[in-house]
Amino acid sequence: MKKLFILTTAIIAVLTVTACEPKRGSEKWCNKMDETPKGDWTLTDAGDYTKYCVLNQKPEEE
Repeated sequence: MKKLFILTTAIIAVLTVTACEPKRGSEKWCNKMDETPKGDWTLTDAGDYTKYCVLNQKPEEE
């Protein structure tokens, strides 16, 4: 029972931390991508970085 509690707590902690990512296209996201090595970017990251951070387009409001 204790192992199940620890596992559940760990999963909730991981989900909470990953949910704190800045919104794609925001200034914080651009700054985070500036600090991320370019080799770690996906094709989508590179395209969105160019679109939002270089060409200064605004992300669509949802």
